[in-house]
Amino acid sequence: MTGEPATRHVVVMGVSGAGKTTVARGVAAVTGLTFAEADEFHSAANVARMRAGVPLDDAARWPWLRALADWMTARHREGVSTVLACSALRRSYRDVLRQGPPAVDFVHLAGPTEVIRERLALRAGHYMPASLLDSQTATLEPLSPDEQALVLDLRLSTDDLITKTVNHLNLPHHP
Repeated sequence: MTGEPATRHVVVMGVSGAGKTTVARGVAAVTGLTFAEADEFHSAANVARMRAGVPLDDAARWPWLRALADWMTARHREGVSTVLACSALRRSYRDVLRQGPPAVDFVHLAGPTEVIRERLALRAGHYMPASLLDSQTATLEPLSPDEQALVLDLRLSTDDLITKTVNHLNLPHHP
């Protein structure tokens, strides 16, 4: 017994436009887990780069990923479970997130690029331009068999994605 509180930490991942935020917010609503949007942790410089259509490189991502891991660790120490909407495109990025709390489950919303491109074309008010989808798709590394993960087809309804996530991860239902 380590004396640490029992918490759960879930990262809903995928490329921009996959539905990460919508699903993660839904999981938070059903379970009571504390939600965070990884985009809100980006520096002003990172946001400016993406707004200008310039993909982030690893040097720009490392501090952001460490901040996310630190946020999950702080919540863990408070005894608070979390659900995070985060691209987590590469194994090395997911490894940084895993350095936070004792265990992190990943839910990858995967699907055809054409479907995501259509969604991005309809999205308004987000700094991530559709022009960066190809760079995100090229960066994406599929989950390895040794990663604690669930892969879901993003074409499912939002309700189905939330239900499958909650049930597969055996997350508590919030009264």
